[in-house]
Amino acid sequence: MQTNFTNEQLQNPGTQRANESLRSCVHCGFCTATCPTYQVLGDELDSPRGRIYLIKDMLENERVPDEKTVKHIDRCLSCLACMTTCPSGVHYMHLVDHARAYIDKHYKRPFSDRALRWVLARILPYPGRFRLALLGAKLARPFKGLMPDARLRAMLEMAPKVIPPVSRNDDPQSFAAEGKPIKRVALMTGCAQKALNTDINDATIRLLRRLGCEVVVAEGAGCCGALTHHMGREEESHATAAKNIHAWMAEKTGKGLDAIVINTSGCGTTVKDYGHMFRNDALAADAATVSDLAMDISELLMQLDLPEGADQELTVAYHAACSLQHGQQIKTHPKTLLKRAGFTVVEPADSHLCCGSAGIYNLLQPEISAQLKARKVRTLEAKSPDLIAAGNIGCMMQIGSGTSLPIVHTVELLDWATGGPKPPALQADRSAPSVPILR
Repeated sequence: MQTNFTNEQLQNPGTQRANESLRSCVHCGFCTATCPTYQVLGDELDSPRGRIYLIKDMLENERVPDEKTVKHIDRCLSCLACMTTCPSGVHYMHLVDHARAYIDKHYKRPFSDRALRWVLARILPYPGRFRLALLGAKLARPFKGLMPDARLRAMLEMAPKVIPPVSRNDDPQSFAAEGKPIKRVALMTGCAQKALNTDINDATIRLLRRLGCEVVVAEGAGCCGALTHHMGREEESHATAAKNIHAWMAEKTGKGLDAIVINTSGCGTTVKDYGHMFRNDALAADAATVSDLAMDISELLMQLDLPEGADQELTVAYHAACSLQHGQQIKTHPKTLLKRAGFTVVEPADSHLCCGSAGIYNLLQPEISAQLKARKVRTLEAKSPDLIAAGNIGCMMQIGSGTSLPIVHTVELLDWATGGPKPPALQADRSAPSVPILR
């Protein structure tokens, strides 16, 4: 694609990177075949190619974003299926992220939009606040029919029936390896996941210790910054990410780290991009080091000696999170590990298509998200599995709200198969223990 940015415009690092991505596009349209929103809406402007035209026009002309442009860019899931499909290597992720940052700076959204985004940015990245919000949502859910805004109804519906108690394993500390230590790794405990499902981090710690890893929860580490980053709130997301970089580099330069392990793939995609996010910052070198150390839990487990398990006599429908298969290009590791542990693994049709969670997309675009959820649940259930496994808490919440099948994190199954407890989601009594949930 031909571009006409001025030399002055290209002094902006984001615009310079956008120019590189735009010039890579050859208008082939391969991306339209794998774009979930184009599949659902059938509008060229709701395809990556259409959005690229809108972004080019907006950035080149330095114009105030109009409602039409914002609408179609907001509808993008950032699932990155287009990047997997693109034969020209267009880095759509960096392009749409820059467009969102530009919109955030130059477009005044309606008050209701501004208020909702402010609330989400102030609650979801903070586990304590999020827990309180979930309690409030549970109390208000019976009255959701009175809510005039579909987005508010979606927020009420998001609250799980059972809010798990706080896990003290998420506190900063170190867990010694069982037996001879092989690696020292930092576990990113995340933010929303600590409020929605504490079983995932607990299972990760048990499994890694069993396989010879010292597991560290670093002081000062928290939200990866993905939520605010994808809303275009660069200053907020970079401030959050910087805290993680400082926390993990303190461990790296102290007792050393072999990896930063992440069990929420949406966070993993963002952390692996820290090097790019901070490329022109004083933290550039440290950010690049953190990105190099970052690994999805399935990547790390492939390096460890996971024992082969007996036949579990369970069929697992594996849902490939977009952030894992497209964002990180990890496609086979989770399935390989589950099979090694003794599970029968099946995949749904159109496994490359998003479930509609996409961070907070299901809260900001509930109608489109609901269509994608129904489609994903239908293809998963068509495989007649005993349960569903995924590697991302957002996908688990999204799919779990549309099916009666139990849904668990991949690492919970691997922990169970190698000596850990049965995942709570698979137990007959799935109620939470009567312990404080806000302590």
